[in-house]
Parts: sequence; C-alpha cells; structure tokens
Amino acid sequence: MGTEIIDKVITNLGKRNIGAEYFHSLDEAKLRILDLIPTDTSIGIGNSQTLKAMAISQTLSSRGNVVYDKTFAKTKEESKRIKKESLLAEWYITGTNAISSEGHIVNIDHSGNRVAAMIYGPEKVIIVVGTNKITDSLDAAIQRSRTHAAPLNAKRAGFNPPCVQLKKCVDCKTDDRVCYNLVVIEGQYVKDRMQVFIIDEDLGF
Repeated sequence: MGTEIIDKVITNLGKRNIGAEYFHSLDEAKLRILDLIPTDTSIGIGNSQTLKAMAISQTLSSRGNVVYDKTFAKTKEESKRIKKESLLAEWYITGTNAISSEGHIVNIDHSGNRVAAMIYGPEKVIIVVGTNKITDSLDAAIQRSRTHAAPLNAKRAGFNPPCVQLKKCVDCKTDDRVCYNLVVIEGQYVKDRMQVFIIDEDLGF
C-alpha cells in the first residue's frame, strides 16, 4: 500500500483524537508494545488472529504482566470471567476488522466484549492492524467487516451461518450468527487513549 494512503489514515485518525504509528513488520510493532507497556500493569486481550501471530499474550505474561486472554481459558465459565476482567484492565490490545481512510474503526463482534473494552474501560487501547484492512470509505469498511471478516471468523469459531457459504451478509437470524454487534468508532473523547499500530503486512481477517 502506498505511503500516501498510510499518511492519510494516520492524519485522519489524529483528527479524531486517535494516535497512530506505522511499522514495517509485526515484530517491529511487538517491540514497540513491549516498550510502551510497563511490566507491572494488567492487560486485556481481544481475540485476534493478528495478535496470535504476534504471540503478544505469551510474551507479556512471561515477563510478569497480568494478562486477561480468553483463549487461555479451559472452560466456558473461565472464558466468561476473563472477558469481564479484561474490561477492567489498565491496557487493552486488540485487532480490528477494518479501518477507513477517513479514520473510522469498524468491528463486528459476537458477544461484544472486544468492542466494549475498545470503547470504555481500559485506560489505554492499542489496535494492531495490517494494511490489508484499510478501505477507501466507511461503507467499504462496513462491507469488508460483513462479507469478509464475519464469515471467516464464524468458520474459524465452528459456526456455520449462511454467509460462510454465500460469501455475503443476508442479515440472518440463525443461532450460528456471529455478527450481533456492528460498531463504528468515530473518534475518542480522551485524546490518544487509543493508538492504532498499522503494519505493512497482510494480517488476520
């Protein structure tokens, strides 16, 4: 992706009180996260293929941070508890489904714990996103979330809503639906509470 598009996204996020940084690789961004977050703080993790590729939960936990990552849970009850605790963590790290060149951050969630923490709770939020998730407009970001991210996440989680086969959203009402929450973050009231780390790689769904 051209640097002019990246610069545009960073500028437009800044206008929305959202900080942004650009990195050439996932490893480079990981080092930045480890440098930013103190070792004596708690961190919530939003379930993300990008973060799994970074292995950030394991690294933070091994150096002494308290990490709330539901993928560490052994039971559904433990997963539910971890998701609640992550809302009260001091930091939160997550991926996202799409970012428009205008600076909108778009997510579709199943239970809503990820978007809830992004919006309110943790003092600091870091969103890690590959350049493959940058779109031309808000409409395109929503479309990407509905027709690309949601079906792939449904399949990964073992669900089979119509979009998995149809490759498009039909606003289904099945029990296998994973897109219960469509959230557009327009900006932040607290300046630089939220930071977007843009990686020059194709990452996640």
